[in-house]
Amino acid sequence: METSTETGFSYAEGGVTAPLGFLAAGVSAGIKKSGKRDVALLVAEESCPAAAVYTLNTMAAAPVQVTREHMSSGIARAAVVNAGNANACTGSSGMADARAMAQATADALGCDAREVAVASTGVIGMPMPMDLVLAGIAEAASELNSTAGNAAAEAIMTTDTFLKEVAITVEVEDVRYTVGGMAKGSGMIMPNMATMLAFVTTDAPLTSEACAVALRSAVDVTFNRVTVDSDTSTNDMCLLMASGAAGGDSIGVGDAGFAVIGGAIRAVCGELARMIVRDGEGATKFIEVTVRGAASDGDARDAAMSIANSPLFKTAIFGGDANWGRVAMAVGKSSARVDPDRLEIVFAGITTCKDGTAVPFDEDAAALALAANEIEVTADLHLGDGTATVWTCDLSYEYVRINGEYRS
Repeated sequence: METSTETGFSYAEGGVTAPLGFLAAGVSAGIKKSGKRDVALLVAEESCPAAAVYTLNTMAAAPVQVTREHMSSGIARAAVVNAGNANACTGSSGMADARAMAQATADALGCDAREVAVASTGVIGMPMPMDLVLAGIAEAASELNSTAGNAAAEAIMTTDTFLKEVAITVEVEDVRYTVGGMAKGSGMIMPNMATMLAFVTTDAPLTSEACAVALRSAVDVTFNRVTVDSDTSTNDMCLLMASGAAGGDSIGVGDAGFAVIGGAIRAVCGELARMIVRDGEGATKFIEVTVRGAASDGDARDAAMSIANSPLFKTAIFGGDANWGRVAMAVGKSSARVDPDRLEIVFAGITTCKDGTAVPFDEDAAALALAANEIEVTADLHLGDGTATVWTCDLSYEYVRINGEYRS
């Protein structure tokens, strides 16, 4: 077990099944043409407090609509996930299919279908192969165990190139609690939550209200600060379940320990969010964009997201070109208040613009700095104390190829 000296958190193995009280499974049901795992179950041993946040896309997929309805109670027993088919834009039959997935899971576990969250990811507009899906759910239910977090994380992948899972432990009043998580996503990524799926578990005894507050707070500064291509999926969802299996007194929003557990949830979400960006479709570079000196944090976030979403900026980074004009353009088209005569831009540690005009710099040194795998770009508006950081990736030829062949 490794301890982070920066946070005090200890890293653990197991992803979503690292916390006590959770079981998982991931199987191949034949939905994916590749034959890889494509149905996952995440199950709490007993019904427990839960909360979720969802895409703001008005074309929200059937699973999102069903889960929003089911999780309104603040109680969950399980999540069922399929990859390879998004069950989005599928009309009334899609809603019936999402409900059937919840019911099949509930029947296998002996719980109420309203305690089951449903998530799907993959191609939009295709009918669900329910014979395969239902068979996959039955198989996954028969394979549930406390060490299958890895298999579940694999089963929710689509164009992802690596598993995204993490777990950390913290202590509250001499009780050790664990928070685990898994996620998928590499394209159609700009969550704006309120084709990214994330599932977070903890054995801390959080109340349903505490789950909701902790999750929203975490998502706002993690998943909502990443963008691969500015597209908000029809299927984005993030679910938190709290088994309470590690014991201790119930932890509400105002109770001792809430800040520690909330910080751990935020840390897990942050790790997963950065993994998603690093695995952006065709990505060759991880980019951290920071805007500071804004009139407000909101202005800073808008400007940072505008930079991170700019295809011209992202292609410049891919080409190793310190073209700071693309940053200036992106700041200017955002809704942030800007004084052009105060703008300062720093590319990979090299100041390229100050007081709104070019600063001479060594092009060779800049090219060398931009050849790194991780790049930091900072824009200082010099108008106030507002600050925000957004994570993104470059835009490469491979991104076009992957998405040009997505359905093939």
